[in-house]
Amino acid sequence: MTDFKDLVQLRRSHRKFTDCELDGDDVKAIVRAGLMAPTSKGQRNWQFIIVDEKETIEKLADAKDMGSQFMKGAPVAIVVAGDPLQNDCWVEDGSIAAISMQYQAEELGLGTCWVQMRGRGLNDGTSAGSIIRGILEIPDNYDVLCVLAVGHKGDERKPQNEDRLRWENVHINKF
Repeated sequence: MTDFKDLVQLRRSHRKFTDCELDGDDVKAIVRAGLMAPTSKGQRNWQFIIVDEKETIEKLADAKDMGSQFMKGAPVAIVVAGDPLQNDCWVEDGSIAAISMQYQAEELGLGTCWVQMRGRGLNDGTSAGSIIRGILEIPDNYDVLCVLAVGHKGDERKPQNEDRLRWENVHINKF
């Protein structure tokens, strides 16, 4: 088990993955971390869709014009969605669950990258969420927050540089 202090320094976004498949137990551990994430009022209203079909991942990668094509190389994508009518904190709850899954993946030695989908889409105005809902048959009342690309790291990333932390952005008692 990695110390959390080290884990947060080591976790970096990875956009390159090897061809190795993911172990089912690793995927389960990652999703378990999301399911255990804290939520507003303990609602746990998020939905996670695990995608391991290459063709489907490629379609998800095309749901927006920029910043998602690298997903085509990921063996697994985890879509995080929520129902805004059931939970006014669905974005926050989904975000906490997503980063929990990313930290768990890092602890397992796997790479991840958050792909923002909420508020994104194609140049013609089609939202990424509506495209993803169509691909994965997600009911219309759900909105898509992000997709986590997950896989064995295909690149090396240096740990976060402690010297680049922006301590000037931290305030005590007053701004």
